[in-house]
Amino acid sequence: MVFSSVLFLFRFFPAAMLIYFLMPKKGKNAAIFILSLIFYSWGEPKYFPIMIASVLVDYFVGRGIDRFWRSKPICKWLLACSVVFNLGMLGFFKYTGFFVENFNALFGLSLQAPNITLPIGISFYTFQTMSYSIDVYRGKVKAEKNIIDFAAFVTLFPQLIAGPIVKYSDISKELKERTIDLDQISDGIGIFIMGLGKKVLIANNVGALWTEISETLGFARISTPLAWMGVIAFTLQIYFDFSGYSQMAIGLGKIMGFHFPQNFNFPYISKSFTEFWRRWHMTLGSWFREYLYFPLGGSRVDTKARLYFNLFAVWFCTGFWHGASWNFILWGLFFLIFLILEKTFLFPYLDKGKGWPHIYVLFFLLISWAIFAVTDLAQLGVLLRKMFSLSAGMDWIYYLRNYVVTFVVAILFSTPLPWKLYCKVKDHTVVNLLLMGGVLVASVAYLVDATYNPFLYFRF
Repeated sequence: MVFSSVLFLFRFFPAAMLIYFLMPKKGKNAAIFILSLIFYSWGEPKYFPIMIASVLVDYFVGRGIDRFWRSKPICKWLLACSVVFNLGMLGFFKYTGFFVENFNALFGLSLQAPNITLPIGISFYTFQTMSYSIDVYRGKVKAEKNIIDFAAFVTLFPQLIAGPIVKYSDISKELKERTIDLDQISDGIGIFIMGLGKKVLIANNVGALWTEISETLGFARISTPLAWMGVIAFTLQIYFDFSGYSQMAIGLGKIMGFHFPQNFNFPYISKSFTEFWRRWHMTLGSWFREYLYFPLGGSRVDTKARLYFNLFAVWFCTGFWHGASWNFILWGLFFLIFLILEKTFLFPYLDKGKGWPHIYVLFFLLISWAIFAVTDLAQLGVLLRKMFSLSAGMDWIYYLRNYVVTFVVAILFSTPLPWKLYCKVKDHTVVNLLLMGGVLVASVAYLVDATYNPFLYFRF
């Protein structure tokens, strides 16, 4: 079940909110836990035990670390149990096929990879629960003694399957005591509707072009201009798809009394890749900094070689986290190259530059999204050759005529300008109601009528 579906909007969400608000204060976290398990199990009930196991393992690890706090060997052993369990589950379900396939290719074998379906959102909730165990070990947070409250944190359905990655420290106070009033509910509904509009009205429409080019036409049959148009379409689709879903999650959280961290901040206006990764998927970047980069020593190391190794570890893992395919690893290492260049000498010039730093980021960002989008390396090679071979053709004119308005709207909304305009009118109740109502009606009309409603980050 996804937020951008008629099933969620008109069945699950109204019923869930009715139950949640009717529950007494002490029962709200139990309601969250039950509703979240229903939400998670709707399409894949066979993975229900994995979620329960994740709750139990990390709950008892946290309690164990708290109980044996004075014994560091026991605490280390308990932390290792949490890390091994979480990474083991993630590795088994997400990467078994990848390792078997590459093992076969390397040694000329024909081992049969098990047919494993990836549990929805496992990349997100394993990171969340693992960060809890690490923070308890570090003494950053107290171990949660109420298993229902902890279960509510792990399974909290607004951010369960696609983030933002919410750490226990982000909402620990709100798990115990949170305020819910009409103004907050109203703000949450508005945030949700804007995220829904991003996903349904922009991401779905612009993404249809990329789908047609990649799946129907094929890269070998298109011209260079159309290849670039397709990559631009995917670049816009993945931003509005993921940021829209994150915004819906933040809005739902606010309706329920939680304040989730921001996940996107107009990344396509960045002047450097350093800035881009402070604006794109901010909670994932924060997670890798706090739990991998800093423990390795960060930038406070004695040698350049060690700094480069730390950066390599982070960006290899960032790429690999996104998917069990070599193109994702190449995507992560692609960013590594530019971040090293910026740290070494380029950043001061980019920081002072006017205009050209944005062009630099957008040009190489388009190439990075081409690498990200195509998992078949042979087809990726075809696409990249098309992008740089100056292959002539008139096919792009037809698609430009059909998608020019969509491109203009998507590009405009990837900048802060519409948000600044909205901030000027959102306090006018009538205008705000008309605007939100229009977006909601248009989104629902699209969902009722359309068959194309992908969610790119489901596979992660």
